[in-house]
Amino acid sequence: MLISLNTTDADCRFPNPELAESEPNGLLAIGGDLSPQRLLNAYRSGIFPWFSAGQPILWWSPDPRALLFPDHFHCSRRLRRRMRQANWSYSYDQQFDQVIHLCATVMRDEANGTWILPAMQRAYSRLHRMGHAHSIEIWLGDELVGGLYGVVLGKAFYGESMFSLMTDASKIALFALTQRLHTWNFHFLDCQMMTAHLHSLGAEAVPRSRFLRYNREAQLWRHDDDWALTARPVRELLA
Repeated sequence: MLISLNTTDADCRFPNPELAESEPNGLLAIGGDLSPQRLLNAYRSGIFPWFSAGQPILWWSPDPRALLFPDHFHCSRRLRRRMRQANWSYSYDQQFDQVIHLCATVMRDEANGTWILPAMQRAYSRLHRMGHAHSIEIWLGDELVGGLYGVVLGKAFYGESMFSLMTDASKIALFALTQRLHTWNFHFLDCQMMTAHLHSLGAEAVPRSRFLRYNREAQLWRHDDDWALTARPVRELLA
């Protein structure tokens, strides 16, 4: 059942995610806006926006949901060797706008364009300034070569997109992020839709009903730690 959202709804409410279409998988609603309140309500409800140029705003809650639990990241021996051999470093919230820009412009093998349109970039940069969206940057020397960004509510990190200008840079970003999420007792990293790449890194396909329960539980917690961190050597995470 595809539901139209009313932009005049002051509460920015969403329908029950269990009403989402099975084909295309997870399409739930159309319309609305990208205001901070609507975006945050979407993530609280287990929903995210995803649409391309020329389309209205589309809202999704797929079944199953791809989740990466912080202590389940698969770090291969090859990836560990690569992190030790080069001058990799990582940081948080140092270049959010640049990270989202590169996520929008750097093409990936499975992508045929970008869904991170200028309106999306502005919306998530606004969430970042409000303290709800965060980035992780991967550096090789002084060059930004990889990263990702997402939204944090309670003890859940909702990953939105990542980019890589060098082999393994986005994997290193995920590794560093899961290390922090594990230390801070986060419940999960939401990867939205399962891919072979994510599965190889430890992501699991979780039935939507279970994900929605996990999501409600994660919202019962508060997270007040400061995300910002200047560049640190990736090797420190391997100790």
